[in-house]
This record gives sequence, C-alpha cells and structure tokens, in this order.
Amino acid sequence: MRNPAAAFLIEIVTILVIALVISFVVKTFLFRAFYIPSESMEPTLQVDDRIIVNLLAPGVMEVERGDVVVFEDTRQWWGAASTVETNVFQDAMIFVGLLPDTSSHYVVKRVVGLGGDEVECCDDQGRIMVNGEPIEEPYVFPGDSPSEVEFSVTVPEDHMWVMGDHRSNSADSRSHLDESDTGAVPLEDVIGRSAAVIWPFENFGGGGSARDPFDSVPAP
Repeated sequence: MRNPAAAFLIEIVTILVIALVISFVVKTFLFRAFYIPSESMEPTLQVDDRIIVNLLAPGVMEVERGDVVVFEDTRQWWGAASTVETNVFQDAMIFVGLLPDTSSHYVVKRVVGLGGDEVECCDDQGRIMVNGEPIEEPYVFPGDSPSEVEFSVTVPEDHMWVMGDHRSNSADSRSHLDESDTGAVPLEDVIGRSAAVIWPFENFGGGGSARDPFDSVPAP
C-alpha cells in the first residue's frame, strides 16, 4: 500500500519541478524580468523598478520608434559589466526567471530612430527631428530640453538610435557620436521591449513605450 505522506511529497515535488520548468521556458522565450538601476529613464521608469520585458521583440514583433527596450551593452559603453551582489539561491531564481536579472550590463533606453532614419537636434523650437518631422515628447523629464547636444546622424541599417527620457542624466547614443556607427546600437543586441512595471506596486503599469509621437514621421 502506498504511503500517503510519500505520495503527497512526490506530488508537491512534481508541481514545483513543473512550475520551475514553465518559469524557465517563459523566461527564455517569452518574458523576462529586469530592474532599473539608474535615473536615466525617469519619469517613465524609476530607480529599482522591476519591469517585465517582452522577448518576442525584435523577432516575432517589430521594434518601433518610441519603444522602451532593454539591450545588452556588448561594447561596454557604460563601463565593464558588474553585478549586484547575490547569493546562490538568488542566482538560481534569476536563472529560472523568478527574480529579475540584476546584471548592470543590460541597458534600458527609448528608441528614437531606426535604420535609415535621419535623427537630428534640433528645430527652432528645440525639438528632436526624425526624417525632418519634429517630435513632441511628453515623456521627457520635466525641466529637461529634448537635448543640449546638437547632432545630425543617419542611423545605420539594422541599428537603432536610443535616448533616455531623463535627457540631462542619460549617457545614450549622443555620448558616442564620434564612433563609426555614430552612437547607434545594433538591433541584435536588443533583449526585448519593456512590457510592464510590476514592482513596486505603486508604480505598477505599462512598460513606458510611446509610439504616438512618431506617427507622423515619414519613411526614410
């Protein structure tokens, strides 16, 4: 006769294993958690916000102007990779997707231009222009101008031009204008698009993407 306590234990272990496998599959192919380490995306995203990132963009879904994306800093623009100190249990939970990835070499910025776009600063009203169309940017940090740095770039194909919403406190594409790709980031470095803020609860909401300001931008 089967021991009821042993049967119950086996059932609990089976449920936990299935849950971990599902979490790992979701984290690998669908969604992944990250945290916001800096003030560069304020007021859209706050320091220590936990966000869920849609891993289907780019790929199944397109990355578009106005999207907030997470990408890997493969060229160490923001310094050598370092991590927030974690223990073995936390590392395991990050691996299966039950805790957000705390690696600092992942960067969160807003897409302002895509391959072929002409992005420049600024028109006579101080607005960023994309393909000659001025952009009204409601997400920019209050009191900041769209950019204090003047530039005029053509975004290479399969790249994106990115900026933080806290323009006076963001080391973004503008900081790398002298490089061969004029500060653009390869789309292949994109991990995914920010889908939602899930923690802290008072900040719960959308992921911050805002495509409407770019609706009138003509094709390059």
